[in-house]
Amino acid sequence: MKKVTVTDIKSAKNGRKIVMITAYDALFAKLFDEYVDIILVGDSLNMVFAGKPDTLSATMKQMIYHTKAVCNGAKRSFVVFDMPYGSYTDKKKALKNALKVYKKTDADAVKLEGGAKKAKIVEELVKNGIAVMGHIGLMPQQVRGEGGYKVKTDKEKLVKDAQALEKAGVFAIVLEGVKADIAKEITQSVKVPVIGIGAGKDVDGQVIVWSDMLGFFEDFKPKFVKRYLQGAKLTKEALQRYAKEVEEGVFPSKEESY
Repeated sequence: MKKVTVTDIKSAKNGRKIVMITAYDALFAKLFDEYVDIILVGDSLNMVFAGKPDTLSATMKQMIYHTKAVCNGAKRSFVVFDMPYGSYTDKKKALKNALKVYKKTDADAVKLEGGAKKAKIVEELVKNGIAVMGHIGLMPQQVRGEGGYKVKTDKEKLVKDAQALEKAGVFAIVLEGVKADIAKEITQSVKVPVIGIGAGKDVDGQVIVWSDMLGFFEDFKPKFVKRYLQGAKLTKEALQRYAKEVEEGVFPSKEESY
C-alpha cells in the first residue's frame, strides 16, 4: 500500500474529497487505515478516553503516547498530531514541542488551532521542516474563554484567517462549526484543502470523531454528526449475551476449551 503524503493531500484540492477520522490507538487505526486518507490523533481523546469535559487538560506526554500507538496501526494513512492546549503559545515553545513530536513519533504532521494570530508560529514550524495543518472556526481549545461551543459566522475574519494560514505554509485547514454557505466561500478563497467538521458539504473533505460516527458516544448527538453504526447499543447487547452465558455456565463450551 502506498503511503499518503502531503503532496497527495494538497493535490486533492478541487479533485477528490479527502476522508479524515480520529483515532487514539493501534487497533482502531488499523481498522480505519484502508479507508481514510488522514488519521487525526485528536486532543478529543481527552474527552473520549479520559472522560474529561473538554480537551484543555490534554498533555504532550498523553498525545505522544497515543500517537505512537496510532502509528503502529496506520501504515498507509497520513497521521496528524493534534498539538494540545498550551503547547504552542509562542514560536520557541511551538518549535520545541513540534520537534519532540517528530523525534518521538512517526506522525506526518501537526495540527494547531488559530488563524492569523498563529501565522508566525506556523511559519516557524514550516521553516524547520514540519508539516502543519491549520484549524479555524470553532476551536475547542478556546471553549472556556468563549463560554461554550458556538457556530462561527464572521465570514470576513474567517477568510482572512484561512488566507493567512495558507500564506504561512499550512498544507490543509480544518474548518469547524461554520455555516455551510460561509464554509463554501472560505474553501474557494484558498488553494489548500479545507476539511470540514460541521461546515457543510462544499469543502474539500470531512473529518469526524470516530466514537461519534460509530455511535459509541451517547450523551448527546451534535447536529453535524451522522451515526453510521449503533456502536454502544450493539456492544451492550453483546455484553449482555456474554454475561448471561457466563452466569449460566454456557461459556466456555467445548469449542472454547483446551
